[in-house]
Amino acid sequence: MTIGLLKEPDFETRVSLIPETVAALKKKGVTVYVENDSGKKAFWNDEEYIKAGSEIKSRSEILQSSDIILSIHALSQPEIEKLKSKIIIGVYQPLYVRDLMHQWAKQGVTVFSLDMLPRTTRAQSMDVLSSQANIAGYKAVLLAANLYSRYFPMFMTAAGTIAPAKVLILGAGVAGLQAIATARRLGAVIEVFDTRPAVKEEVMSLGAKFIEVEGAADASKAGGYAVEQTEDFMKRQKAKIAESLAKADIVITTAQIQGKKAPILITEEMLDTMRNGSVIIDIAASSGGNTPFTKDNETVVQNGVRIVGNSNLPATMPSDASKMYGKNILNFLNLIITKEGQLNLNWEDDLVKGSCIAHNGEVIHERIK
Repeated sequence: MTIGLLKEPDFETRVSLIPETVAALKKKGVTVYVENDSGKKAFWNDEEYIKAGSEIKSRSEILQSSDIILSIHALSQPEIEKLKSKIIIGVYQPLYVRDLMHQWAKQGVTVFSLDMLPRTTRAQSMDVLSSQANIAGYKAVLLAANLYSRYFPMFMTAAGTIAPAKVLILGAGVAGLQAIATARRLGAVIEVFDTRPAVKEEVMSLGAKFIEVEGAADASKAGGYAVEQTEDFMKRQKAKIAESLAKADIVITTAQIQGKKAPILITEEMLDTMRNGSVIIDIAASSGGNTPFTKDNETVVQNGVRIVGNSNLPATMPSDASKMYGKNILNFLNLIITKEGQLNLNWEDDLVKGSCIAHNGEVIHERIK
């Protein structure tokens, strides 16, 4: 069994495996090929990969000789055409690129996209969305603190008292909860919205105030993902958000619905009520954002409010992001590789089946079909 680690596109600083995880695979008798400088932006050099037991190969050699290819981002079509009967593992957002997934299937590639992994207790150790969202929530608050023109904590000085920053967090998933914890450490006062009443206890345990809106759609059968809400609920939710938004200095938005455009939670009218110099960090920017003005990888100023669209905050912490992502990958590989280092695709396993998009020349994931 040979696993090939590819270098990511120029905009990406993370890498699918770090030397530590390469060493774990070597113990199972797996051969690991690494493309030159794959880990350089995450601060792991080729010598460290070699010391861990991997071999440095060219990209073309890896594509030709590996049984499993690891690449966070999608490969080019000419490269996919070289991978017939091979396995590719990454985070490909298949619900947004269904046509591309069908093209890949026709090439005979077996595709595993770990952002489609069922979000069960057993899947937590390989949940790439959660591990990377944790970093995103942390960095969103630090980015906001850096851009905000005032202090986060309360200060009592001889020159007067500085009031603490008021932070509003929309969405209490993994990113939102980490944002709460980080903002609390910095001394902010925090309010939180989420459509799931079940997260209220977690929010309050972190020291934030949970703003409740009754009548949310039941998300218990959505596999841990957010669901669309009724028009009536959205109307009442926006009214509540508007009240908190008018008082907020910092807003962290994280609301996304898998496979759909992110809901607009902050309207232009709401933005007009915010204080000049306020900051919004929109983590949902890649799927349209939670404001009508959000642009991914850009900062927009609207009526004195700075709106930062950044859907790849984990890449700003490439070392730890790669370490956690690599551990997720290793745990997933343990599902499909035996202790003797042989491939074993067990289609009775809900995690293997649930994250596989294409196999044997066709799309097999029901939602992508």
